[in-house]
Amino acid sequence: MLDPIWVKAVLKSLILPPTGPLLVALAGLAMLSRRPRLGRALAALGVIVLLALSIPIVGTALVRSLDQTPPVDLEAAKSAQALVILGGGKRRDAVEYGGDTLGRRTLERVRYGARVARLTGLPVLVAGGSVYGGETEGKLMREALEREFGVPVRWEELRSRTTHENAKYSADILRAAHIDRIVLVAHSVDMPRARAEFEAFGINVIPAPTGLPTGAAEPLDYLPSIAGLLTSYDALYEMGGLAVRKISALVTGG
Repeated sequence: MLDPIWVKAVLKSLILPPTGPLLVALAGLAMLSRRPRLGRALAALGVIVLLALSIPIVGTALVRSLDQTPPVDLEAAKSAQALVILGGGKRRDAVEYGGDTLGRRTLERVRYGARVARLTGLPVLVAGGSVYGGETEGKLMREALEREFGVPVRWEELRSRTTHENAKYSADILRAAHIDRIVLVAHSVDMPRARAEFEAFGINVIPAPTGLPTGAAEPLDYLPSIAGLLTSYDALYEMGGLAVRKISALVTGG
């Protein structure tokens, strides 16, 4: 039986940029001999969409359309009972580290989570399993927080492979400790879905987003770049995740 996680990964790779727009362009090129007008239109559409999504200001606009949460309110955060930091991926078999290590997004969350933990004094829960094998993200996060940032971790959630499971299994740990109000660390683009997942399990969330879109654009933000494409990719992925979540809620009556 196919693992849904692998099916999801394949579909994500085929639909999201750069593959999605490139497939549209290739489909157009394949149709040129039979339906030249439609073929040219599809080829142009694929290229234009890919170029547009590669422009940093477009990616930033997509993120802002998803989330405009301000930086964490530290006074409100002090009313929480725990700080939860969500995993965001890892680097597998990193030679210089002798094995798996934190990916860029997880490292950004760990660094910011360490800052919030110091400012609030809240006990920390790290959440993240192993999606494709190897070390769990939670274990790697704990090691980084304790050894490199000097922040103790009280709880680990090591089973999850999705944001939904992050919330489900973390909520089990939190309820066992009589905790129902947390500060949640995730990227701004991920915060709406992550917050909704935790609140669906009865956990009140004070958001502590990192990676917030910057204010003024610079000249290079109007030119296509890999960084711009990555931002658009993340935003489109979250848009899809929110849409799937809403459809699931309608189907199940949740």
